[in-house]
Amino acid sequence: MTGHTRVIQQDITKLEVDAIVNAANTSLLGGGGVDGAIHRAAGPLLLQECRKLGGCKTGDAKITSAYELPCRFIIHTVGPVWEGGSDNEEALLASCYTKCMELASAYKLNSIAFPNISTGVYGFPKKLACKIAVSVVSNELKKSDIPLTVSFVCFDEENFLLYRKALVV
Repeated sequence: MTGHTRVIQQDITKLEVDAIVNAANTSLLGGGGVDGAIHRAAGPLLLQECRKLGGCKTGDAKITSAYELPCRFIIHTVGPVWEGGSDNEEALLASCYTKCMELASAYKLNSIAFPNISTGVYGFPKKLACKIAVSVVSNELKKSDIPLTVSFVCFDEENFLLYRKALVV
């Protein structure tokens, strides 16, 4: 396997990595949570670029410059809103991680940082989201020939402990 994973508890907007992932909404025009924090930290040029992208479908991802952030790129992905598990939510969340990893490979990135996609106001169960994220990223790293460092960036203690446990196993 090329690359490796790690878990950190930190503000994703402060990371000096090639790309951070934004848990965006379908408009890509900013919102609450990590999305709003990333847009505020990146500055107004991010919003201008996002307006040109025409939004993003749930489960997909698009890449932009990072502007005033210390990273090089922002990969915007739209996670699913949890509807009880009967609306293809697991497959859509897995697709978010796959599409982000594909962009990381296409842009030959050496480091990428993921937030806990869909586990905030979108209500995805944290333990299940962690399992999906770790599984998809591990599988994508096995397929890649690029030595990619993947950081799972947790804002809250609950997610941090879940990811730390998942990555030790």
